[in-house]
Amino acid sequence: MGELLYTPTTLGDLELKNRVVMAPMTRNRALGNVPNDLMATYYGQRSEAGLIVTEGTAPAPDGLGYARIPGLFNGEQVQGWRGVTDAVHAAGGRIFVQLMHTGRIGHALNLPPGARVLGPSAIAAKGDMYTDQQGPQPFPVPQEMSEADIAQAIESFARSSGLAREAGFDGVELHGANGYLIDQFLNAASNQRRDDWGGSVENRARFALEVARKVAARIGAKRVGIRISPYGVFNSMAPDPELGAVYLHLARELSELGIAYVHLVDFGGKVVPADLQAGIRTAFKKGRLILSGEYDAARAEADLAAGRGDLVAFGRPFIANPRLVSRLRAGLSLAAGDPTTFYTPGARGYTDYPVE
Repeated sequence: MGELLYTPTTLGDLELKNRVVMAPMTRNRALGNVPNDLMATYYGQRSEAGLIVTEGTAPAPDGLGYARIPGLFNGEQVQGWRGVTDAVHAAGGRIFVQLMHTGRIGHALNLPPGARVLGPSAIAAKGDMYTDQQGPQPFPVPQEMSEADIAQAIESFARSSGLAREAGFDGVELHGANGYLIDQFLNAASNQRRDDWGGSVENRARFALEVARKVAARIGAKRVGIRISPYGVFNSMAPDPELGAVYLHLARELSELGIAYVHLVDFGGKVVPADLQAGIRTAFKKGRLILSGEYDAARAEADLAAGRGDLVAFGRPFIANPRLVSRLRAGLSLAAGDPTTFYTPGARGYTDYPVE
């Protein structure tokens, strides 16, 4: 077997030491929504990856739908993230922040005063949201976003991307997957608008593209990526007949914009159909394609060799295997993470796995 996975590559205008990406994973350790020293240790331990993408990070108070997720919209958060980026860079790594506005996937008990649960349409997701104060609570009906709300949300992504560069990040990944705000505009299950932001293929993709344009204008297109999950059903998303066309249109427009990468993920119970994956690969001809979804080393190597993508992201294996790249390359067995500590505060199950 070859070793494409461990060879250097480029991403935008960055040099990466290998093609292994540490996928974004929510870990809920940001007390008060501010990154901290514990998080700096966690990410620094995993800097063997060619690229680290952080956990979802809110670009605005309205996007803090989960308990203890980090934000990036004020000075205290910038300083907290600076500790993280310094730790990763000191270890020779590269790191992008994933900007995630949770949209309707939230609860008022997880939001700061004055923030609102918003969505493209006033349609609640099914299920519950965990809150530290009162445990699981049913998802509320979101407030349908006005034109002013939409403009404000787009600008929040752009402003947060500028703060990301101030905090030392190498770039930003826009979270357009898994049922969060950008994905909510793409999908008819959550977007039933009849204005310029819903209905047609072009209108459903408009929010994602406007966010990408504004962020690219702020920090440069080569420092921008986006994560998408076509046909994913997580967070009450549902396939519809036009989704393929939506994503192909999105990929073509993002390619013309010149962003660095599309991060394509199988998530939420549905695998991206092979023909759509190939179509996105063809349509996004000016940037890199990152593949993600239950990969092991053999499958990653095979897909890279076949030209299906340019980099491969690994998620949960990084939790209990800080030096995952070395272990994969040596063919060593991998430790299993403890699911009971995936989302709990503190060092246990976070920074206490052996760094070998």
